[in-house]
Amino acid sequence: MKKQKKKQQVLLSTLFQTTIILISLIITFPYEDVSASESSTHKSLLVFGDSLSAGYGITTDHNWTDLLQNKLNEHNKKIQLINASISGDTTANGLNRLPQALKQFQPDFILIELGANDGLRGLSLSHIRKNLELLIQSSIAANTEVILMEILIPPNYGKKYTLAFKQIYHQLANKYSLTLLPFFLQDIAINPELMQADGLHPNEQAQSEIADIMWQSLKPLF
Repeated sequence: MKKQKKKQQVLLSTLFQTTIILISLIITFPYEDVSASESSTHKSLLVFGDSLSAGYGITTDHNWTDLLQNKLNEHNKKIQLINASISGDTTANGLNRLPQALKQFQPDFILIELGANDGLRGLSLSHIRKNLELLIQSSIAANTEVILMEILIPPNYGKKYTLAFKQIYHQLANKYSLTLLPFFLQDIAINPELMQADGLHPNEQAQSEIADIMWQSLKPLF
C-alpha cells in the first residue's frame, strides 16, 4: 500500500514538473499569429500631388500610379499606393487638405509632388517655400516619412525665377534630410510624342515610362 502511494506521489511530482516546463516554454516562445505578422509588413505610400499624378486626361487604371502599383506587386514589394492627387492643386490647396489625408490614410510614406501650378502662375517664391515647408513639417509630425519630388517649370518668368524655384526643393530636402527625387518629366516633357496637346501634361503613352522612372527612384527606399 505504501509502495503504491509512493508511486502515485512520484507520478504527480513528475506531472507537476512537466507542466511547469511546458508553461515556461509557452511564455518563452509565445504563439505568433502569422497572418497578423504578414499584414504588419505592408507599408503605404501616399502620393500627394497635382494633375501630373492625378491622371489628367488619362484612362482609368492607366495612370502611372496604377502602373507602378502593378510593378510593386510583381516584384513582391508590399507597398500600397494611395493616390490623393488633385488636378490644379497648388501648395496652398495641398496644405488645406493634408491634415485630413494624413488622418484618413495614416501613411508610412508621403510623396509630395506639388508646386508646378504655383510656379506656372508666378506666385511668390517665399510663399511657395513656406507652404512646402509646412507640408513637410506636418507630415513629419504625423510620423510619416517624406519623399519630395523636385519640380521643374518652363522659363516663362525668366531664368532667375526658374532657378530660384528649383532651388527651393533642394534647400528643403537638405534642411530636413529628405529623399529628393528628380523631376519625373525631365526627359519626357521635351518629347512631344509623350505629351498631351497642351504641352504641360504627359499623355497615356508616357505613363508606363513614368512608372519605370518612379520604380527606379523608389526601389532603393523599399
